[in-house]
Amino acid sequence: MFKKFLGRFNPGLGVDLGSTKTMIYQQDRGIVVSESSVVSVNTRTDQILAVGDEARKMLGKTPPHIIASQPLEHGIISDFEITEKMLKYFMSRVRADKFSWAGKPRVVVGIPLDVTEVEKKAVEDVVLSAGSSKAYLVENIMAAAIGARIPIQDPSGNMVVNLGGGLTEVAVISLDGIVNFKVSKVAGQTLDKDIIKFAREEFNLVLGEMVAEDIKKMIGSATPLKDPLEMQMRGRDVISGLPREVIANNTQIQNAIFRSVQHILDVIKSTLETTPPELVADIYQKGIILTGGTAKLKGLDKFIASGIQIPVHVADDSETCAIRGMGVILDDEFLLKDLAIPSSQ
Repeated sequence: MFKKFLGRFNPGLGVDLGSTKTMIYQQDRGIVVSESSVVSVNTRTDQILAVGDEARKMLGKTPPHIIASQPLEHGIISDFEITEKMLKYFMSRVRADKFSWAGKPRVVVGIPLDVTEVEKKAVEDVVLSAGSSKAYLVENIMAAAIGARIPIQDPSGNMVVNLGGGLTEVAVISLDGIVNFKVSKVAGQTLDKDIIKFAREEFNLVLGEMVAEDIKKMIGSATPLKDPLEMQMRGRDVISGLPREVIANNTQIQNAIFRSVQHILDVIKSTLETTPPELVADIYQKGIILTGGTAKLKGLDKFIASGIQIPVHVADDSETCAIRGMGVILDDEFLLKDLAIPSSQ
């Protein structure tokens, strides 16, 4: 009873540590943080200058003694110290000072599929160091499936494709567990690099990562569009070294990212090929659900559907599926007990 009483004043947190974006869910409040996974550090003083969206604005614009870094690569912590400081900053923003006497919050944090014990321990350690009382690890794709309102407990096959910034995860889920899965590092950031490569080879133009990402969001597509779209690409001319602007259209960007989009389709195909036939029959009937920020790419659902001849649906508000799923897990003790991965401690 006392534990329940304290829980009202010290709500649990759900944390989605993404390669490009970090989100935090707080019980009774919903999503309270949704910011870029970027930290800006002054190397002369070891002082953190900015975190999140403010630090993202500094990417590619800093003097030598200031580094704007992304401490997570392909969903895995690559810089423990910076990730800890980033998470501590976000968690301190969320917690209300007047309830600090209630103790440290418990945290549900998502991890990618196919992580090593060392990588798993790094996530636990960083969450505990950032100020939580206990860290519960759940698989990102299971949280995304719950956030997309998929009945994961049913004895039937459900295929979820979680398309993040640094990782693409494909899983077949049945009876609260993952029956079959594949993971690929070809994801949203790969598409950005494809656009940068295209601009350099086609126009002798060097683009920044943020510019490439904006182009992908605005005119990027996996299939031809009914209404043509165009956008300015601004960067540095390779030959003259001077600023230059060219106009790119959606067809050019579609061709630039085609190989990576085709690779994602191939990963889905190979997952289906090794899935038990009974579950494939269920998937054929229900279709495939796309979650994650990259699922918003124009025409991606149609491209995948035409390649595998199975209906494909993009989840509502696909970018927040995983963090909303963690909120559901936080509120359900039985579900948390069922889905939590054994601690590496």
